[in-house]
Formats: sequence, C-alpha cells, structure tokens
Amino acid sequence: MLTRRLYTTLLKWKEQAHKKAMLVTGARQVGKTTLIRRFGTEQYEHFVELNFLENPKAREIFQAGRDVKTFIMGMTALLGTSPVPGKTLIFFDEIQACPDARTAIKFLVEDGRFDYIEADSLPGVNSAEAHSCPVGFEEIHRMYPMDLEEFAWAHGISDEVLACIRTCFAKREPVPLAVHDAMLRLFRLYVLTGGMPAVVRELVSSRDIHKVVRLQRDILALYRLDIASCAGRRKKQVQEIFDRIPAQLCGTNRRFMLASLSTSARYARYEDSFVWLRDAGAALPCYNVAAPVPPLLLQEQRALFKLFMADTGLLCAAGATAEENVQFAILQGDLAINKGSFLENVFAQIFAANGFKLWYFNSHRYGDIDFVLQLGATCLPIVVKAGKRYRQHAALTNILKVQDWHLHEALVFCGDNVSTNGKLTYLPWYMAMFLQAPQPESCIVDTDFSGLSAFLPKG
Repeated sequence: MLTRRLYTTLLKWKEQAHKKAMLVTGARQVGKTTLIRRFGTEQYEHFVELNFLENPKAREIFQAGRDVKTFIMGMTALLGTSPVPGKTLIFFDEIQACPDARTAIKFLVEDGRFDYIEADSLPGVNSAEAHSCPVGFEEIHRMYPMDLEEFAWAHGISDEVLACIRTCFAKREPVPLAVHDAMLRLFRLYVLTGGMPAVVRELVSSRDIHKVVRLQRDILALYRLDIASCAGRRKKQVQEIFDRIPAQLCGTNRRFMLASLSTSARYARYEDSFVWLRDAGAALPCYNVAAPVPPLLLQEQRALFKLFMADTGLLCAAGATAEENVQFAILQGDLAINKGSFLENVFAQIFAANGFKLWYFNSHRYGDIDFVLQLGATCLPIVVKAGKRYRQHAALTNILKVQDWHLHEALVFCGDNVSTNGKLTYLPWYMAMFLQAPQPESCIVDTDFSGLSAFLPKG
C-alpha cells in the first residue's frame, strides 16, 4: 500500500469540530479516489461513495432538489443504505460532472450530520461549471503525482535514513557515501518512473521497466482522450501544445516557442489552451521574470515561459521511441540525455508539489537560471546540472554580483555530494525534496478598541 502525505492532512481535517467539506483536486491517475476510499473505510464506521461519472443516476438526486432532506432520501433510495449521523463520510467523486452537487455542499455542510469529501478530476473543470460555488464551505487541497519522498517510502527507505539526509541538508553537510549512492539510484528511478501511483506500484512489484512504460503510455492515451472530450472548441490547440512539450523542452533554453504551433501564433490567441493544460494538471508552466527580486509575480513576463509535463515519467514515455530507450540510459546514469530536459522537468515537478510557483530567469546580459524560487521576502536562484562540470555556472556568478538584488545564496543541484563555496551551495539532486514553500506563520493581533471612548472630549 502506497503512503501519501495527504492522508495526514485528511486526519487533521477529520478532527476539526466544525469542518468544511474537503475538496481534493488533481489530474487523473494521481491517486485521489484510492486515497479517499482508504481514508473513509479506515477512519469512519460508515463510508458512502457517489461517483457522478460512473453512476449518472446519482446526478438525479440533486436535480430533484438541493435541500438536505431530498438529498438523503435520494441517496438512500439509490444506494440502499442509510448514513448514520456523526459516523459517516460521504464521498462525491468526479463532482465536476454534477454542478448541482457542488452547489448543494453549502447546505449539506451547514446541516452538520455528515462529513463530506469531494474529488474533482481537473480535465473536466471547464466542461461543467457549478451554478454557485460554495465559497467558505470547502477546504481545498490539490493532489499531485507522488513526490520524491513518497517515492522513497514506496521503496522502503526508512524515516531514519530520510531524517539523516534532511539533517545534512539543513546543516549543509555531506551525506554518508553509501546513503548518497543509494539515493542517486533512487532519484534516477524516479526520473524515469515519475509519480503516477499505478506506475510506481508496478515498478515496486515487478521491477519491469517495459511494463512501466506501457502503463505510462496508457495514461498518456487517457490524457489525450480527456483533451478530446473536455477541452471543447480548444481541443485541437490543447492537443497540439501537449504533443509538442517533449520537443520544446529539448530546445536551447527550453522556452516554448509559439512559432512551433503556427508562424503567426500570438500568446493571446493560445493563452486559454495553456491555462487549460495547467488547470487540468497535465502541464506546469514556468514563467520568465525580468529580475530575480521579490515579489516575483510583479516581475513575471507572461509570454515567455517553459512548459513542463506534470509527471516526468510520462515525459520519458512521450519524449522517445522504443528504439531510443531513454529509460536504459537514465538507469545507467545519463541524466544529460535529451539535453537534460528530463532532469529539469523532474525539478519542476518536485518544486510544484512542494508548493512553489515556478519561475526562471533568462537574460542576454546575465545568462540563464533554471529556477527562481521565492522564499518569503527573498529569492533563491537554482541551477540544475546533469554532468561533471557542475561548477561551471557563469549565470549564477553574474547575478550574485548584482548588489541591488540582495541574493544571499544560490543552489546548484548536481550528482555530487554537499559542498559550499561562499554564497554557492552544491547539493545532490535528491535533496530537492526538502525545499518546501514557506507557510504563513500565525500572527495574533490586538483587536481590542474598547478603550477609545476614554479619549473623547468630555461634555
């Protein structure tokens, strides 16, 4: 059984006294339904599931009315089961296919007798819109493919080993050599496998890369079917963009060139199609910034971007023919294959899953920085190196000299162990999993204004 960190989030949600509905969004095949079913059966005495795609009759429950009484009557009639107040989790799967159910969440949550989890497969986000979104009644979490730490758990890497590596990361100290070598092997496996749970499960059970690739190509075929059925009038554009991602990432600076779609292409014409792929969880846009200074959102140059695939294993399967056998090359340690596009893509995947918005910096004057992450009030420039010449990074050297940018540290991810040189820190690839987006700290403020009347003029 694969361990997912969202399970811990669900446990905390369950303990809330006056909880909202939990909405879990994410692309198909990332493991939403499996995780929620496991959580429901393990943590509740009663678990009820309504899938609005597999069971279209479930939609009729909400067409009859959106009040709680009508819902319970319809659900018990359809499923032949009676939910027990205070002991039942009701799971609405593929809720994007039933806008009335999404609207009814407000009334169901206010009723308070049952707990509710919704799952939304993002390829359907634009095919059916709720009449009224239940603002304030949903706690929303996005689920990604398995991250590198979850992948490590699946392969039996102990918490003790991961804690040791985390300490080395925090202290900027080298990892014990045997652990370092093992983690490099694990990282290479992650690059070619990716984090789709079915694919990871196949690798763990059979160790057969041929079966892994076949599963990945099945998932890619499913994504293309989703595009054809859910992207509406944009489906041709979306399909063209999706199919061009592997080739575009092999370009000189990995920037997505609109001219590859049409010689007269303009970003404004295609923007909705790029947004569709992003919202569907199939692609990860990474925008260029004019300068690596916060807030990066204000530095963003929207028409200049890289487009990564949301799962690097799918990129490996899509970006090469069987004859090229990129999987074998990666297993042998060649992460520079396809001009390092797989390596850079896996970092985009890791950073996105860890809560970061993706940006990069490219300038004729300074050079190319693969990623720029915002850590609160500071920015962290990052370069990813595939080969042994990882200490050659002119662009990083250039930008660290710009005093007005106040860059305190830069990271180079490579195949070597941890080392430092002034503001530069060299880290092994696998340590990227420990870079987490900062969470807002709690802040207690004084809201007592009752004493103001004492300062008013008397009389």
